[in-house]
Amino acid sequence: MVKQDLIERSPVRNFEKALGGGVRPGEIGVIVSKKGLGKTSILVQLGIDRLLQGVPVVHVSFNQQAAHVMTWYEDIFNELAKKKNLDKASEVQTDLIAKRIVLNFNQDSVKTTQVIKTITALAEGGAKPEAIIVDGFDFSRAAPESMKQMREFAKSFGCTVWYSANAETAEKGLPSVLAPYKDDIDVVLYLEPKADCIQIKALKEHDRADYLTDLKLDVKTLLIAEK
Repeated sequence: MVKQDLIERSPVRNFEKALGGGVRPGEIGVIVSKKGLGKTSILVQLGIDRLLQGVPVVHVSFNQQAAHVMTWYEDIFNELAKKKNLDKASEVQTDLIAKRIVLNFNQDSVKTTQVIKTITALAEGGAKPEAIIVDGFDFSRAAPESMKQMREFAKSFGCTVWYSANAETAEKGLPSVLAPYKDDIDVVLYLEPKADCIQIKALKEHDRADYLTDLKLDVKTLLIAEK
């Protein structure tokens, strides 16, 4: 399989279709679950998909060192390349790395405004991202205006933004940790463990709310399952 086939047949296409197109430029999405259920895996898969399309990606991590994040990308790319028998996989991977920037911050000392300033400086230096991924961000400790700041930035840059968030349960509506930011978040997904998979529920998808998608994660690989 060549790279273009991998893009066209990616499970991310089903992911986007199930979510009314997914997160669009200028919008923010959040993936919510208990720890260890696959939030980072989904974020990395979304990042790899954009990188395959030639889109520059900035991955911001608040809970993992940069080397650990890079290992996530390497492992998931290798799994996808092996599964799809990708031609010239090493060359494709080299191209992806050239378009990806990984930043590691401590939330105790770095606020959203500083993250935005760093990404803006990168853009001014010729590395303007079209997709931003923020993993390990603690919404319970964030400033009330942080999502509004990031949303305004995303709109001005025309980029998509995906976050992850920890929450124990989400029976109906948004988890309490996200409630203060509900007006500035466009898509919220909840990962719910089942016996044979991890089901993805849409708690918010633009104007829709609380519906079960047909999207799942493979419990062994944590990859988005194909239909």
